[in-house]
Amino acid sequence: MSQKVQKSPGDANLLSQLAVVDALLNIKEAAIRAAKRAVEILPISSDAMDGPGLLSNLAVVYAWSSELDKAFETIAALMKTPNGISYGDLKLSAWWDPLRKDPRFGKLLTELEPRD
Repeated sequence: MSQKVQKSPGDANLLSQLAVVDALLNIKEAAIRAAKRAVEILPISSDAMDGPGLLSNLAVVYAWSSELDKAFETIAALMKTPNGISYGDLKLSAWWDPLRKDPRFGKLLTELEPRD
């Protein structure tokens, strides 16, 4: 994947995916740097469909890099963004496992919970 990013350094989606892999491999600094760069390349203001996914990957990278405050800040922004983050994703996805024990996680779930 790293070789693909080197061949296509402007591909924000590929860079964002590499950032998540790096975070899972505990290569924290590189992961954060790559995820931030992906969001810079393709911000939500330029692409309302793919931009939120890149921002979501940045939140995942923060979560897996033990940057919990930044992860929660990013998720809070995604909650207010169309095509951002859904209740089901936050509740069920393993990407958010590092955040589950934090009391802020439950508060976010309550805010996103579907209402009748």
